[in-house]
Amino acid sequence: MPEIQQQEKAELRKQVREKLCLLSAAEREQASAQAVSLMKQQRAWISAKSILFYAPHRGELDIWPLLLATLHKSRKAFLPRFESKVGSYCICEVRNPERDIQVGRYGIREPSEFCPPIALNPLDLVLVPGVAFDLHGRRLGRGKGYYDRLLDTVRGKTCGVAFDEQIVSRVPVEPHDVQLNCILTPTRWIEL
Repeated sequence: MPEIQQQEKAELRKQVREKLCLLSAAEREQASAQAVSLMKQQRAWISAKSILFYAPHRGELDIWPLLLATLHKSRKAFLPRFESKVGSYCICEVRNPERDIQVGRYGIREPSEFCPPIALNPLDLVLVPGVAFDLHGRRLGRGKGYYDRLLDTVRGKTCGVAFDEQIVSRVPVEPHDVQLNCILTPTRWIEL
C-alpha cells in the first residue's frame, strides 16, 4: 500500500475516534437503541434467517440486543471467532449465550471452542463493524484486514453498522477492500 494512503487511513481513523470519544455513555446507549429499533424495521432484517453479528466493544454501536432477540426466534445467530493457529476469523453458530460465548482475543466476546465453525455461504445478513464508512459502501476497519478477508467469501447482504459520527465523505480503499450493500446508523438506513 502506498505510504500516502496509509497516512490518509491513519488520519481518518484518528479523526473518527476523536469524534466518538466526545459521545457520552448516555448518548451511546440512546444511539444504539435507535439503531436496533431502525434495524428491526428493515426488509433485510425481517427476511434474514441466518445472521452474522459482531460483539461490540466500547467504540462500536451496541447491537447485542438484536443477537439476543434472534436467539429467541426461529433464526440462526453467528459470531466470528479468532483462530490463532491460522491468524484469521471463522464463523460459529451461537445458540445459548451463557454456554457458547466467552471472552476471546482482544477482549471481545466470541464463540467458545465448543461451537463448530461453518461456511459463510449460508448467511443471509452480515452486520459489520468498522471505524468509518462512506455513502458508497466503503468501510475503514482497524487496519488488520480481518473483516475484509471474511467478507470476501460472504454471499449474503452485508451491512455496515455505525454511529452517525462514523459516516464520512470518502473512505480511501485498496483493491482488497470489500464494498458493503447497506449501512445502518441510529438515524438512517442506507441501501447501496
